[in-house]
Amino acid sequence: MTHYWSPSPWGRRLSRSPHWHLRRMDDRFELTVDAQRYSLAVAASQAWRVQRGPLWATLWFATEDGDLRLGGLPDAQAHELQALWSASVNVRRLDQRLEEANEALAQVRAWLTEADALLQQADARHCWLTLEQQQTVLRRRPTLPLDEDALWAVFDDPTLRPQLDGTAAEVEDDLLRWAGDWEARFASHNEAHLQYARSEAAELLARVERRPLSGEQARAVLCFDSRVLVVAAAGSGKTSTMVAKAAYAVERGLMAPDQIVMLAFNKGAASELQQRTAAAFARLGLRADDVTACTFHALGRQIIGKVTGRMPEVPSWAVDAAQGFNHLADIIDRLKDRSLHFRTQWDMFRLVFARDLPPRGETAPADGWDTEGNRYVRTLRGERVGNIEECVIADWLFYNGVDYTYEPHPVLDTATDTWQPGCADFFYPGTTLYHVHRMDDAPGVHARGSDAVRLETTAAQLRSGELFDALSDALTAHDLALDPNPDRELPEDGARPMPDSELIGLLRTFISHAKSNGLSMADLAERLRRLPEDRFKHRYRLFLELATPVLHAWDDALAAENAIDFEDMLNQAAEYLEQERYQSPYLLVMADEFQDASRARARLCRALVQAPGRHLFAVGDDWQSINRFAGADVSVMTRFDDIFGPSQVLQLAQTFRCPQALCDASSRFISRNPAQIAKQVRSSTPAQGAALQAFQVSSRDRLQDAIYQYLQRLQQQVQSGAIAPGPNGRLTVFVLGRYNAERSYLPAHWTSRFGADLELSFLTAHRAKGAEADIVILPAMLERSFPSARADDPVLGLAMPHADTFPLSEERRLFYVALTRARRSVVMFTVQGKRSPFLDELVHDDAVAVTTLNGEPIREQACPVCGGGVIVQRTGPYGEFASCSSYPRCQYKPNGR
Repeated sequence: MTHYWSPSPWGRRLSRSPHWHLRRMDDRFELTVDAQRYSLAVAASQAWRVQRGPLWATLWFATEDGDLRLGGLPDAQAHELQALWSASVNVRRLDQRLEEANEALAQVRAWLTEADALLQQADARHCWLTLEQQQTVLRRRPTLPLDEDALWAVFDDPTLRPQLDGTAAEVEDDLLRWAGDWEARFASHNEAHLQYARSEAAELLARVERRPLSGEQARAVLCFDSRVLVVAAAGSGKTSTMVAKAAYAVERGLMAPDQIVMLAFNKGAASELQQRTAAAFARLGLRADDVTACTFHALGRQIIGKVTGRMPEVPSWAVDAAQGFNHLADIIDRLKDRSLHFRTQWDMFRLVFARDLPPRGETAPADGWDTEGNRYVRTLRGERVGNIEECVIADWLFYNGVDYTYEPHPVLDTATDTWQPGCADFFYPGTTLYHVHRMDDAPGVHARGSDAVRLETTAAQLRSGELFDALSDALTAHDLALDPNPDRELPEDGARPMPDSELIGLLRTFISHAKSNGLSMADLAERLRRLPEDRFKHRYRLFLELATPVLHAWDDALAAENAIDFEDMLNQAAEYLEQERYQSPYLLVMADEFQDASRARARLCRALVQAPGRHLFAVGDDWQSINRFAGADVSVMTRFDDIFGPSQVLQLAQTFRCPQALCDASSRFISRNPAQIAKQVRSSTPAQGAALQAFQVSSRDRLQDAIYQYLQRLQQQVQSGAIAPGPNGRLTVFVLGRYNAERSYLPAHWTSRFGADLELSFLTAHRAKGAEADIVILPAMLERSFPSARADDPVLGLAMPHADTFPLSEERRLFYVALTRARRSVVMFTVQGKRSPFLDELVHDDAVAVTTLNGEPIREQACPVCGGGVIVQRTGPYGEFASCSSYPRCQYKPNGR
């Protein structure tokens, strides 16, 4: 069809337009202007426009020679041209949508064919469809030229639907399947496979261990996903699950025995895994010779040896914790001898900066309370100051030999009717200098004489360290020389500094975490820089100044012996795997006690399964992560997906050990930390007596006799038949101390006295991990004992990507471990006025009631000031009076008497 447009003679003259005419030939326009021809597509609407006038219209065309202005077109022709153009554009737009829709359908069908093939192959082979396979096909899902709504709009258009490739039913089915929930479809396949596999493997699941596997255990065995984390409650049979999984993999031909490795935390656990695997395989008539069970470090050493041709040396002092501590102490002594600056900084940290400042808005623990109930912190010189900030300043002055007097100016908090720290004055005898330190929100300073020179500092300056530079300059200007001396005699009532041993232990733990995470000192400095400004950054900076030469000296000592330590070994082995310098032979990597894995262990696991078709099966209980001092990082479990990618998280929540009441109490206790993985622990163990008991005595020196009496009663109940003994004819009893020193609470000759009926063992709570007994005794549930007063230092957070900041988080997990060692009952002993806050928490939860040894309820009034002691009657020179049992730490007396 041909259309023709040109200006009218008058229109062209009056508009002063050149000679032009426009002709449409099919889907193109031919424009002639003064014998110059141009061609453009009808649908190219962006290349032209019509400007209507009172008599004639003007056309504007964009050409390669520039924009053309063509006037004189009669309005009727302009209207016809616009209508034609609009219709052409609409047709072209529909054609383009149809073309894009058919292109999208082709891409949809190609992807559906791939996804269907994956499911059909998994169905035919009766195998699990792994997240790795799912993610691979989902990542290939194309980005369509039309979005889903636009594609459906084309299908719903009755004029376009017949022009789509395929019948309407085929197109609709493809679109519906494309829009479906493929993750749910993959999950549905796996559920169906699980039911099939459970039926096929019924005999194996029943015979592989001494008793048939539970439903949860069977699911974990049969789930052969690429990345699986099994969160296993205490006593839930995780070792049985690991052994059964290895047997199932071999029996079903999923992999050969030598393609399976089981990684354990220590040699004892690795040996148990090997023995349990051999026994299970023997029951099934399988050979277990080639299944490897070893420690992470043994595997790392083997990998390095195969790559380099030489097994790396690990000195004994880098293996044994006690030797490592002593070796580090020797390194530090040598650094002190060589560097006066290092020695000064070392002692400065111990004496002045041993305690961290809490973030703004939080309150640091008090050293005590006066008779009016006011909190105080004790300085090295023995003063009672209002808060930790004033204590740091006073201790800095004392350490540097500066004489001072201290004058507090507390402010009354009308909301609580208590005195709170406001500002404090420090005076320096023999000078006109007085120094006012105030909290950030404290009122202004007090006026002094006209000849006084005032130095004012704030909490922000203390945290950044600016305060100490300003104070040093001011003291020097007033002829007061600094004389740092760690050996300056401390008054008898002065605060005790951090022991050298504690700082050495802190540095050893810090080095372990820093190396495990592959952090250089530059990395650590950058992490310090990024800390919030309300942290005590000056303290952290001083600690890094100590850690830097210590870490270098540690590595130099290794290099001198041509050796590496465990952290180096794990990271080096992982690096060889990551660089593909070593090809892992293992298709199934199982990691035991994963809650105690370090970042280096996690890195090695990830590298072992980086190739397609590999399986990682990690088992652990984040509620029992208690080895931070040895480099463990609970975040490798709580942030498993961040490290290993999309993962299946399964639970073994049925315990075969603790009765339900004990499960409920311990679960409620540990779950108060929101960072712990939630689970509902169920027990299959019937209750035998009270799950929790707590006995209180009047003083610490009565604990030993109380425990003796309890053991004697327990023995009598076993002999009378009131309590059934264990399978070996005796009742097993663990006495679990927070520290080895708590062995002293046990009665003399206790093993020989009760050994005929009671199988007694003393262990620390740490060493009891993995063990169990009928009865667990906690001999010293005392404040500042369990939980330990030596809480994890916040500086460790510099070396840990996701440090757990919940108060006493590691101690809470250790207490949970202690509680869940018991098959029948946990018995706790405490002292009047010194009750552990953990025990108080159980009492508050109505999990246990504290009684005397004879079962009489304890009725006492808690001290309203310190919260730890109770009000007791005492006798003094003026008769009886009531006061806090925590005296002299808390000097509160009701009514101020």
